[in-house]
Amino acid sequence: MTANDAAFRDRYGPWAVVAGASEGIGAEFARQLASRGLDLVLAARRAGPLEAFAAELRSRHGVEVETHAVDLADADSVRGFGREAGTRQVGFLVYNAALSLIGRYFDHPIENRLRELDTNCRAPLLLIDALVPPMLERGRGGVILMTSLSGIQGTPYIGNYAATKAWNLIFGESLWGELGPRGVDVLSVLAGATRTPGYLANTAGRSTAAPVGDTDEVVNAALAALGKRPSVIAGGANKAAAFLMTRLLPRPQAVRIMAKATYKLLAR
Repeated sequence: MTANDAAFRDRYGPWAVVAGASEGIGAEFARQLASRGLDLVLAARRAGPLEAFAAELRSRHGVEVETHAVDLADADSVRGFGREAGTRQVGFLVYNAALSLIGRYFDHPIENRLRELDTNCRAPLLLIDALVPPMLERGRGGVILMTSLSGIQGTPYIGNYAATKAWNLIFGESLWGELGPRGVDVLSVLAGATRTPGYLANTAGRSTAAPVGDTDEVVNAALAALGKRPSVIAGGANKAAAFLMTRLLPRPQAVRIMAKATYKLLAR
């Protein structure tokens, strides 16, 4: 372990919780945190892939890894997971899990749209309430909330998802200003299109104009910005796109551009 890794573990360890950890960005967070010597509590919906991934991390990095199969749309399950994870000295929380429904708004039943809201907003709220107060008592810790460029303007055909990502952005930035002076660093991470299994499945056989980044690019940007700023956009192309959409284009035009981009995902 390098001196920098040891300092990171002292600041944010000894345990980290990663929700949505079995693949994609969440799995990359778990890998990088394990490489820095943090023990891990991993949560995801599917127990099998999660445990296989945990075994890999234990073997490669020599850290302790606990796994929990959790339905993050279910409040009681999330509360139970928060209580169990809280028995460890958790100094870091990454909330990466998300449900993303693609299609015309009324094509999805209200029950599914509420699950999207519960997974993307209620679950991180509950886990922060469960895990952050002990960090404040110790005067150290960190929280990362994964959000999205879709949350910086209206995004038709994924409107409910985009709205939940706007919530994560504003909630995280607000906690940065409130909890940072008390020793807990909070960061909202805006990712664009990222080469994850979910993204590749949703875009298979479809042309998309958006630049596609890699998971390590997102996690590297997040860990570099932690403790320094309230939010970060991962990737130079995504920063340029965000500047265009929010600073240069009129709001109606930005929303129309997003409508055209996401409409392509409707083709099956």
